Amino acid sequence: MKRAILATAGTNLGGASAHNRRVVFDALRLNGALSRAEIARATQLTPQTVSNIIDQFVHDGLVAADEPLRGARGQPATPYRIEPGGAWSIGIEIDRHRVLGVGVDLAGTTLSRRHCRLPAGGPKRGLDIVLQVIADIRRDLKETVGRAKGAPLLGLGIAMPGPFGLNDDVAPDDPLLDPWVMREWHSFPLMDCLTDATGLEARLQNDASAAAIAEKMYGVARSLDNFVYLFLGYGLGAGIVIQGEIYAGMGGNAGEIGQLPAMPLGPHGPQRSLEEFVSILSLCRAAGLDPASPDLFDEMHALTEKGDKRLWAWAEQAGRHLRQAVQIVEALFDPQTVVLGGQVPKKLLAEIARHIEPLLPSVSARPLRKRPRLALGTADLWAVAEGAAMEPIARTFDPQFRAIFKTVE
Repeated sequence: MKRAILATAGTNLGGASAHNRRVVFDALRLNGALSRAEIARATQLTPQTVSNIIDQFVHDGLVAADEPLRGARGQPATPYRIEPGGAWSIGIEIDRHRVLGVGVDLAGTTLSRRHCRLPAGGPKRGLDIVLQVIADIRRDLKETVGRAKGAPLLGLGIAMPGPFGLNDDVAPDDPLLDPWVMREWHSFPLMDCLTDATGLEARLQNDASAAAIAEKMYGVARSLDNFVYLFLGYGLGAGIVIQGEIYAGMGGNAGEIGQLPAMPLGPHGPQRSLEEFVSILSLCRAAGLDPASPDLFDEMHALTEKGDKRLWAWAEQAGRHLRQAVQIVEALFDPQTVVLGGQVPKKLLAEIARHIEPLLPSVSARPLRKRPRLALGTADLWAVAEGAAMEPIARTFDPQFRAIFKTVE
């Protein structure tokens, strides 16, 4: 039996080259069209290295050249930009009562959307529905954008609510807020089944992490490397981004903030979890909505537009509980900002944020800071599915230290 040896992975020229390609692509994603000289200055790579990478990107159809720009002196500079049709990706959200799927291009533009109700019974009844959604999206992409030209389909991102890998014998006090409600899906070899059935590499993450990826690549956190995304879904989770990468934890359960104790309602009240007050399920209970309704988002939106007092009361309570959660997150991670987003109407999300203020004192309350401690992110039903679709793109092109350490394909 070989002795286990503790060590940090080294790198070689292949690892460094993979990282440099990601750095160049990321510069184009963040800034739009750039010349080779601008990329070299911004990334501190040599002009020759940048030229080699750009030439390969152009050859692969990932980057396209715009018309040269003539400056005051010298040869005209050719700007290069990401070619949206250079690659495609599919993202799937599997939640308690629904399957949402999207197909996106390399620029993150959604080109196909599919929404199906998910019956109870776990994968035995739901797997065929997921596979049909994927097949429909692939057909949509071929029909609408002509994927037949050969641009690759990068992969399949899957997002589900956690927590993952916990004890099935744990019985919740409140079945409506059961955090283990997806355990049949969690214990099923879903990624292997999807990869075998579709020919696409499938990877799983929790819903909050998926939404955080979308926010990082194309949302309010686009230029941030360190932030925490508080995600309001059926439950409450947090996507944690550290040095530009999602931190998932040992079992993929980092960010299960909804299971933290909520502020006590009184000196002798029972201890309850945060997501019993801050979640779509708690909103449904407060407003008399059916959480299994296929039109739930539209129903929330209609009540929000009517100014339903039950929603405003719920939003006030949710904001007060989140105030402490923001303070905890800031104490633990000292992020550039905390982003609040989720699958609720934008006006309702803004109302919650209004009641989080004033923020409690924390290490983030620096007198010279320029960025707000709390930022409003995406408020949309499709946030998780779109974030799941970003995962194969981020996996392939986003700068990651794992690329240097030879652990990223």
